[in-house]
Amino acid sequence: MDLLEYMNEMNKEKESPLASRLRPQTLDEVVGQEHIIGKDKLLYRAIQADKLSSILLYGPPGTGKTTLAKVIAGTTKADFLQINATSAGKKDMEEVVNRAKENKGMYARKTILFIDEIHRFNKSQQDYLLPFVEDGTVVLIGATTENPYFEVNGALISRSIIFELHPLSKENIKSLLTRAVTDVERGLGSYKAEIEEDALEFLADISGGDARMALNAIELGVLTTERGEDGKIHITLAVAQECIQKRTVRYDKTGDNHYDTISAFIKSMRGSDPDAAIYYLARMLYAGEDIKFIARRIMICASEDVSNADPMALVVATNASMAVERIGMPEAQIILAQAAAYVACAPKSNSAVEAIGAAMEYVANHPNHKIPSYLQDAHYKGAAKLGHGIGYKYAHNYENHYVDQQYLPDEIKDISFYELSDQGYEKTIQEHFTKIGHRKGNENE
Repeated sequence: MDLLEYMNEMNKEKESPLASRLRPQTLDEVVGQEHIIGKDKLLYRAIQADKLSSILLYGPPGTGKTTLAKVIAGTTKADFLQINATSAGKKDMEEVVNRAKENKGMYARKTILFIDEIHRFNKSQQDYLLPFVEDGTVVLIGATTENPYFEVNGALISRSIIFELHPLSKENIKSLLTRAVTDVERGLGSYKAEIEEDALEFLADISGGDARMALNAIELGVLTTERGEDGKIHITLAVAQECIQKRTVRYDKTGDNHYDTISAFIKSMRGSDPDAAIYYLARMLYAGEDIKFIARRIMICASEDVSNADPMALVVATNASMAVERIGMPEAQIILAQAAAYVACAPKSNSAVEAIGAAMEYVANHPNHKIPSYLQDAHYKGAAKLGHGIGYKYAHNYENHYVDQQYLPDEIKDISFYELSDQGYEKTIQEHFTKIGHRKGNENE
């Protein structure tokens, strides 16, 4: 490289975004992700020893997937190739494979292929890679923000080790921001900027573990803020708030963010935690989730997890579902919050879901037990000749409107599918059964 080329490269580096300039060049410079790149961890040891096998890096934006790939590129003796699944076509993949074959056959050299956003590859593109990953022609590093178990070919998953990257901690982000402001060589140190503690706290908190978002905000702040009388650029809380504006929630309605959040929402209602239920509801609403979808999940939870411990839960949830469709946002959020809070606070029972589950399983294996003849339809001419309806006891003719009578087929006359809990209204049902002499009441004495 001659002097002119070197100067051009240096200028490109200086003009690149801060997040790119501050990208770690060695494993020891990487901030966060200690659970996979701590010095005693498998990935750290594999990278240091240059013995990497195919891996999938999965995590939210700004957590270091590309950073790790770049560190590997700077560490390995293998030929490191990179493509982006959003723009690469079959021709690009064929060129990579041909080069990898040449490396392996002529120079006995490994080829590491980094595919950013690998979930963007369709099934046929992923299938094309499979034999070359399997025979070692390429060592694959795939990066994805989507759950690979949803988006990546199962055969590729089985031939790779999955490493999940977590959002960076507030302390990690604060460390990166401080480095960004003070680093003269690769950061913004030459601008003589200072960031106030409350601004640092705000950016570290609002970025939600996304290093790129935090660094983009601080770069914008430094480059657009006028110097004070002391000649320094002061990044105050007000400046920080202006630079990041409203943060975008990581939420893909067809991806695992969607499933994870609704799962946490339902489990919070089931777990009787109204605060958590409202929090996850807010996350979904903030991200623009379909309010009808949320309402349906509340209705299901009201029946599955509350059941007859509080029959009003399903009434509230069903009416809330109708109300949000009629009213729409933003007022629908109040109705959803009321319904979610009610279901979360209600006494819990899974008696209905357990009952139907057990009954469905039994019927699948024993579908044709004969219905007792006295329960069969007697509202047609000739029914009596068949014995249908004869001997049936009409419950309302007896004390407490109850009479001891067999309703199940003979083969399962003593089976019990519906087991009442001792929670809420189901306890009242038990007391009623005991009062009238029902066997379920007697069972629970």
